[in-house]
Amino acid sequence: MDDMDKLRGFMRIPRQKAPTRSPAVRVHDFLEFVEPMDTATARKQAARCMDCGIPYCSHGCPVGNIIPDWNDLVFRDDWHAALQRLLSTNNFPEFTGRICPAPCEAACSLALSDDPVGIKSIEHAIIERGWAEGWVVPMPAEEQTGKRVAIMGSGPAGLACAQQLARAGHAVTVFEKNDRIGGLLRYGIPDFKLEKRHIDRRIVQMEQEGVVFRSSSYVGHAADASRFSHGMAPVTCVHPDTLLREFDAIVMAGGSETPRDLPIPGRALDGVRFALDFLPEQNHVDAGDDLAQRCTAQGKRVIVIGGGDTGSDCVGTCNRQGAQAVAQFELMSMPPVTPDRLMTWPGWPLRLRTSSSHEEGCQRDWAIRTLRFNGDDAGRVRSVSCTRVQWRGREMVPVPDSAFDMPADLVLLAMGFECPRQAVVDAFGVARDARGNVATGGDEGTRYRTSVHNVFAAGDMRRGQSLVVWAIREGRQCARAVDQYLMGSSHLPR
Repeated sequence: MDDMDKLRGFMRIPRQKAPTRSPAVRVHDFLEFVEPMDTATARKQAARCMDCGIPYCSHGCPVGNIIPDWNDLVFRDDWHAALQRLLSTNNFPEFTGRICPAPCEAACSLALSDDPVGIKSIEHAIIERGWAEGWVVPMPAEEQTGKRVAIMGSGPAGLACAQQLARAGHAVTVFEKNDRIGGLLRYGIPDFKLEKRHIDRRIVQMEQEGVVFRSSSYVGHAADASRFSHGMAPVTCVHPDTLLREFDAIVMAGGSETPRDLPIPGRALDGVRFALDFLPEQNHVDAGDDLAQRCTAQGKRVIVIGGGDTGSDCVGTCNRQGAQAVAQFELMSMPPVTPDRLMTWPGWPLRLRTSSSHEEGCQRDWAIRTLRFNGDDAGRVRSVSCTRVQWRGREMVPVPDSAFDMPADLVLLAMGFECPRQAVVDAFGVARDARGNVATGGDEGTRYRTSVHNVFAAGDMRRGQSLVVWAIREGRQCARAVDQYLMGSSHLPR
């Protein structure tokens, strides 16, 4: 392709997705099924970029990826420069290139009238080319500041914050309650969406940059620590006073791990479980762990309550475990198949989304209110009683004569998350907001500062449940705030 091939490329070249293994094949394993685009296809997709005067895609991206630039560099076959431009705003494109829902694509100008540029697929191709070519290398600081920073949580916010601070010359230690580093990337996202080797190679890079990782280390009170052993490595309790005494700054970067419950009759029945208790068990098995006790969907009739990403992850996991049947209920009405682009662009459109897990087999239903869980004499769930509802504005009205029961041997609650674990927040004595998240300042200088002077917060712990890409942004910006607090100024990007 030459420059002329890019002229009006968006009019001549159709959108093409990254190659995937078929649902009939991939459902039999937990390996990733999306592959990076080949070079020729990625260059053609990059040629679809319209070179807009205002790059709404960059505005739609929480980390501010400079998307038109690396699209053009890929088109010109300058992959090394494209990688450098990508890494200038995003520490972990291999995560976002796999699991981000791509708000950048929703904001693409081409999305007003056609399929948007395949930004996510191009990002995926760039970072995988970078790893394959050996271009992703450790970037240790040239000088050390002598300042020590402790980070609680090794999810995307904690990892991004740790890497930025280490590159600024601070001595960073990351504390993780689980037996392996990665937070909800490790134990919340199925391997078929994100194989954990991608986390492992980043950990190696960050260790070479000076970051110290302490897994199986719960920051809080000893009474809570034993809850996180999962039968694996014993958990060591690290008291907050120890961190306050030994470190110059502390960052609270844990996930939003308090799931939204459904307190209806029968909730205590065996077989009614939170998704966040169910999904990590399969991650442990995929990692080679031998769990003493494990819940599996094999041979069971499964109902997943909640229509978001976590619910979709449950569907895909249950299908791979050999469930007899999987159904997914959503309380809200079915969204439109075709969005009103002029009404929502460049924002996130309200439309029906069919995930890869749904393609593998799932009965989906909307506007369903769950009334009770019904069990047998042994205390095991056997069915779910529901009714259909209509929405009149914000009012939910039952549909007359629409009640029904559905058989179920396993019910997974995937209705989102309310806030971080309150025991962790309370252990530091920091103020909370009305939703139970850690409260921070309102202006740019105090946005990540808590009510305790040298304690900061980022990611889900500060802003509530959100996307991986938002967590990376929060971690990067929090790192700048910490660096400025410790040094009086900061050269880290905003």
